Amino acid sequence: MAQTSSLSSDATGVPAPSRRWWALATVALAQLMVVLDSTVVNIALPAAQADLGFTNGERQWVVTGYSLAFGSLLLLGGRLSDLIGRKRTFIIGLIGFAGASALGGAATSFGMLIGARVLQGAFGALLAPTALAVLTTTFTVPKERARAFGIFGAIAGAGGAFGLLLGGFLTQNFDWRWNLYINVFIAIFGVIGAVIFVTSAKRSGPRPKLDVPGTLLVSAALFSLVYGFSNAETDGWGSALTWGFLAAAGVLLIAFALWQRRATHPLLPLSIILDRNRGAAFSSVLISGAGMFGVFLFVTYYLQISLHYTPVQTGLAFLPMIAMLITAAQLSTNIFLRRFGPKVMVPFGMILATIAMAYLTHLDVTSTYAADILPPLMILGFGIGSIMPASMQTATLGVDLRFAGVASAMVNTSQQVGGSIGTALLNTLAATAATDYLAAHVPPTAAVAAQAAIHSYAIAYWWGAAFFAFGAILSALLFRRRGQGLSLSTSHTSSAQNLDDAAPVMAH
Repeated sequence: MAQTSSLSSDATGVPAPSRRWWALATVALAQLMVVLDSTVVNIALPAAQADLGFTNGERQWVVTGYSLAFGSLLLLGGRLSDLIGRKRTFIIGLIGFAGASALGGAATSFGMLIGARVLQGAFGALLAPTALAVLTTTFTVPKERARAFGIFGAIAGAGGAFGLLLGGFLTQNFDWRWNLYINVFIAIFGVIGAVIFVTSAKRSGPRPKLDVPGTLLVSAALFSLVYGFSNAETDGWGSALTWGFLAAAGVLLIAFALWQRRATHPLLPLSIILDRNRGAAFSSVLISGAGMFGVFLFVTYYLQISLHYTPVQTGLAFLPMIAMLITAAQLSTNIFLRRFGPKVMVPFGMILATIAMAYLTHLDVTSTYAADILPPLMILGFGIGSIMPASMQTATLGVDLRFAGVASAMVNTSQQVGGSIGTALLNTLAATAATDYLAAHVPPTAAVAAQAAIHSYAIAYWWGAAFFAFGAILSALLFRRRGQGLSLSTSHTSSAQNLDDAAPVMAH
């Protein structure tokens, strides 16, 4: 940027630095709304079930309906932001998400609530990748980019835990419906910020077309993948429906990849995901998503069922983890990432997360928060804070700006699929462990049942530790050494065009 006091001359048309940071605040607010909505509603489920009268079997669809729409439409949402403009797509996503949230809050029946959750997921799929794409195209100076992604990565990692706190507070002090209504107020501030601070990139050349066959193939594949793992969570791994949908997902993904090789206007150019650094980044986000969703789920169960914490106390218990995550994200992007690169920072974070998960296996019914729960949560927070910003920044670095939206969507897709895989696998393993424990300890007294739950959580934590240990090895092997790729933070790139020029370097 030649002048910081006037409009920038890059392809994004983004004005002075102060405007860029306000744009970051706007997209961070939108990202927080989408991420926390995956957990905030969980806290409200018992109250919503009592109010609307749906069954335990139907209850899962409040969560699954959102996940299916969100996961299956992410790549389409990212590509639409490339085609119709990021500012316009961002505002549409905010308004749609707010409207769907208001509809859910006003639900008078189970069907109305599910319909609203599906709509939330669809507009979330439009909003989440667009928010990251706005960040990618707004911050092109490497040092500023690192700081921005540090903040954004911290929010992406901490949103789930913050959702537990907010959900507990709203449910306990107001009404379950406010877990949905709150999004309307967040969206209002987001729309105002987007109108004032987010600017549209200038399009050069003819408008590209949407890859309709590719969109249908990948949306169906992602739907099948998320549904397959969701079904495994409820019906188990012996279900024909589970394996049928997972097999269909595999076939559809292969068909999508083959189509992308010959499509004139590909939805997702394969060079984006086949680049070694970006592939490592996407896999790191997926693995950390699998482990992170698992720990929120089982630590929440443990605190509320085994230690009898209230929803608000449970949310407060996660606050130190959030603080460590934010601290680590800032230290990583401002100091460590520019010195060591993702090849060191991501495996380092994975190792810390592995240690934290192994630490959690020692919890029992007599554990105390300060001595037994707080230390592993803080270690895990620092680990995730070291993984997420480095991975997210690497995943979108060097991508042709025409495909910034769909590349950003791949980050969200990786996290969503990772969360689905992790939740389904860990839930199944934990349930099996609890059943086996009860079968081996008869009669099934209350004390035995309590120990069975503790045992099942420990099994889930061990498997979570295995996820992160695998992630440490994989990321250490896949990420290039610093001299082999484009520097994340010390390069003197100063314009969007420079980032486009860097794409061939990243692909080498």
